[in-house]
Amino acid sequence: MADLQVTIKYKFLPARLLFILMMASLPLWEFGAPILFGYIIGEILRYPTSIPFKTVLLVCPALIAIIVVGIALTACGEDNRIYLSKDGISFPLFMLPFLGFRRARNWSELQEATVVTSTSMDGKERPVLYLIFKDARVKLDLACVAPTDVEQLLLSAELWGTECKRSQELINYQHRIQNQGKRDDQDKPGYTQMWEEELSRRFQATSFIPLEPNKTLRGGKLKIIRQLAFGGLSAIYLAQDNNTDLVVIKEAVVPPGADPAVKAEAEKYLLREAEILSKLNHPRIARVMDHFTEDARHYLKLEYVNGQDLRQFVKQNGSVDESTAVEWGLQILDALATLHAHEPPIIHRDLTPENLVNNKEGIKLIDFGAANQFVGSATGTIVGKQAYMPPEQLRGKASIESDIYAWAGTMHFLLTGKDPLPLSIAHPKMEDPSISDELDSLIAKCSEFEPEDRHRTAKEVIDALVQMKPRLSTKKKQTVIAGGTEA
Repeated sequence: MADLQVTIKYKFLPARLLFILMMASLPLWEFGAPILFGYIIGEILRYPTSIPFKTVLLVCPALIAIIVVGIALTACGEDNRIYLSKDGISFPLFMLPFLGFRRARNWSELQEATVVTSTSMDGKERPVLYLIFKDARVKLDLACVAPTDVEQLLLSAELWGTECKRSQELINYQHRIQNQGKRDDQDKPGYTQMWEEELSRRFQATSFIPLEPNKTLRGGKLKIIRQLAFGGLSAIYLAQDNNTDLVVIKEAVVPPGADPAVKAEAEKYLLREAEILSKLNHPRIARVMDHFTEDARHYLKLEYVNGQDLRQFVKQNGSVDESTAVEWGLQILDALATLHAHEPPIIHRDLTPENLVNNKEGIKLIDFGAANQFVGSATGTIVGKQAYMPPEQLRGKASIESDIYAWAGTMHFLLTGKDPLPLSIAHPKMEDPSISDELDSLIAKCSEFEPEDRHRTAKEVIDALVQMKPRLSTKKKQTVIAGGTEA
């Protein structure tokens, strides 16, 4: 898969006028000056004493300067493109004086970004983006950029400019254009797919060989039955414990080339979180029964929960009605509230439909993001499912509010049967107009881009859901029973 590269046209009026002026004066600097220069050189060669030396000394450099300046100004006026990639951002030539004559900048140099909006004489808003680098300050008039290109520019700064401080004004502006862009995404599938592929690349890691069936661990006490899932540097297996009970084994592997100091820190982190998880006892959370290391691979042994995960359920039965979604949403939040109430708080980091099982006891949370965090810390790779990850987790700064964002994405999936778009505020009502405004607004608030704009705790979301339950639509898409559906 090729690296994502984006080209944005910057239709800056002064640059355009400069180009028109240079084209109008083209006969002077591209034809007149060279012809006159050639004539003078020819005369000097034919009649060395016919033209005074002072004239040659003044006129020839002036003609050369006219030609060089003409070419340079034309190139500056014609170059109206901004190039974006994971390596950095390259600006048009006419901006060189503001960049210290270095048009290409690495994302690591970008320290701050903000948007200032002013009102022009015709009453229209004119947003201006300021990009502040370590030794330069660039001003971009966003009215000179197509709306979809503005969105890509801001997304690239968020995705790749991990050290950049983004102002609240920029965040608010980005929210507005991304919400507007979300309504138009069906008309631009290539654009959406392009960014989804780039996000996928960010969350991939080098492959490894998973364990084969009948492989044993813990001195033969655990026997691998089959693989349930794997990706990157982790895998999940169904196993048999002491030839009797079924358990789930989650595996995480760090490549030998990982930095030893970072690897050691990640291993310490995994051990600490595994010890904490093993002490949890909640009916909505699969129990962590053991943790161990074997052959340089790290394992969690979890309770096996018999049932159907929510992705399988929706794939088989279709999206669920509001009443069911809210009931399941409350059960998920109950589990999150328990994790977040721990001291220090336990952040799941990987709350998705695949990690939630519907069985006779209701919804149960399985799997944990500890191994994913461990692999990410050791390899410098973010591991996870991008459609359910908020921007701050993408930047490696997961918080309690990150799980709230993932919960909103899961609710969007339950209500629509579709994953939410990555890096977007979830609005399930846009997929299904029958969804109530109240529930749609709650899910949108929980999937805001910035953590402080969301509900801050699972308890807050529970309270909001409980208050709206009596007002939600009772129309059923299907009748749900424990562990399955009934037509």
